[in-house]
Order: sequence, then C-alpha cells, then structure tokens
Amino acid sequence: MKTVIQRVSQASVSIDSHITGRIEQGLLVLVCAETADTQATADRILNKLLKLRIFSDDAGKMNRSIQDVKGGLLIVSQFTLAADVWSGNRPGFSGAADPKTGEDLYDYFVEAARKLHPIVETGTFGANMQVSLVNDGPVTISIQL
Repeated sequence: MKTVIQRVSQASVSIDSHITGRIEQGLLVLVCAETADTQATADRILNKLLKLRIFSDDAGKMNRSIQDVKGGLLIVSQFTLAADVWSGNRPGFSGAADPKTGEDLYDYFVEAARKLHPIVETGTFGANMQVSLVNDGPVTISIQL
C-alpha cells in the first residue's frame, strides 16, 4: 500500500459540489492499494500513521500523534499513487490493485480506522473528487509498506 499523509489544519473532499468528508486539525490520508497488498498491509500502515509523532508539542517539537491531539482523519482513495512514469510520458497503473480488490482494501482500511480512531471522514472510492486542504507546516509524508 502506498499512502501520502498531509498534516492539515483543515481539509475536505467534495463530489459534484457536495462535501462528503471534512475535518479540522488532523491528517489527510491518500491511499492506494497495490497488487500484493493484503489486510495485514493495511493494518501496518494504519498503525504506523496513528502513532506517527508529527504534531507539535508545547515546545514546538514534532512529538504528538494524531491520537494525542485528537485530530481527524480524512481518508481518500487515490490509485494514481501507483503510477509508473519511467517508460514513456503516459503513466502506467499496472502496479495498482484491480478495482474490486482496491475498493475492498480501501473499505477495510476505513473500517479499521473507525474502530481505532474517533474522527474518520472519507471520500468515495472511484469517484471524481475535489480535495481541498490547508497543509499545516507543510508536513507531507509518504508511507509505503
């Protein structure tokens, strides 16, 4: 699984001008399932991002996790993270999981997040979404397991 997480002061996702998910302080999580990924892969990524200390403490050091600051998670599927751009100029996506597997793993990831964290919002798998965010820092981290 590939994920890109962005620490945000606010973020939202819209489909056809209708907001489907919105958070204040927290993490925007872009998620891509790849061909070899399993539920165990999703669990490892989720556990890592929930404990990742990238929020500032009182001294201004990145010492707090999303759970420590009680921030929100906005989880958005993004298969384009699997893009292979090294041969030619058109990205290839053969590394992405097939749509059914990708959706199943995305749904699993979201449900697992909801069991472990109180504030979880989402986009819609496979939809054309518009994502708005205010990147705090900016802090953007790629996680791939």
